[in-house]
Amino acid sequence: MTVQAAADFLLAAHREGRRFERLPADIAPGSEDEAYRVQEALVAGLGLPVAGWKVALTSAAMRRVVPGIDQPCAGAIFEERVHRSPATLRRSSLMRIGLECEAMVRLAGDLPDTGRPWTRESVAPHVGAVAAAFELIDDREADYNNMNAFELIADNAWNGGVVIGPEVSNWRALDLVGARGCLEIDGKPVGEGRGGDAMGHPFEPLAWLANNAIARGQPLCAGELVMTGSIVPTQFLEAGNRAVYTHEALGTVELEIV
Repeated sequence: MTVQAAADFLLAAHREGRRFERLPADIAPGSEDEAYRVQEALVAGLGLPVAGWKVALTSAAMRRVVPGIDQPCAGAIFEERVHRSPATLRRSSLMRIGLECEAMVRLAGDLPDTGRPWTRESVAPHVGAVAAAFELIDDREADYNNMNAFELIADNAWNGGVVIGPEVSNWRALDLVGARGCLEIDGKPVGEGRGGDAMGHPFEPLAWLANNAIARGQPLCAGELVMTGSIVPTQFLEAGNRAVYTHEALGTVELEIV
């Protein structure tokens, strides 16, 4: 396969507003390494400053949404798509707006290659703040039964932005595992979970990402944000919808679609 040809295919699809489709067989990534190389070329081609990273498919609830993919995957978050709660977005800003409920981590220190894998415990001193957050997913109306992990990775794991609630710096005093998070759309409960649903603790996806980033030659840096995966299955929004995610430990994040 040709990395640049695959990235060019995806760039054209994004710019022309095309639905998600399988990459042609002769340029489709055949391994995780190839998929991330395509993603890097796609991100470079979009030319947007990167504010941080997402980890997808960290909970059983989310793995049920995307059949056949049983491993986490990472993608970039662009600076211009980072919104503060309460946020208002136009329906036309994304082809299809999916909403995921997560804990965001803000790094206070770098996570370089130390020669040893990062763990939940070792990343903790490098966490500056945690917040309740929405990840915006634009799956470009994909057929979830006709895709694979490599193509999801190559297409930047479908990140369409984030909405961040108040950042909490005294997170050490909070129960990030047992705290319940509930999503309401237009005042009606549509899903809930607990912080531990994302790989047992929000810092487990962070450690996974730190190791993944080192393997790809892009260690995580102070100031970057990391989305640690949704504890509620993806919900899709239309104009007129108002979503509120309430996290027992981290507070509330709100989004309205117009």
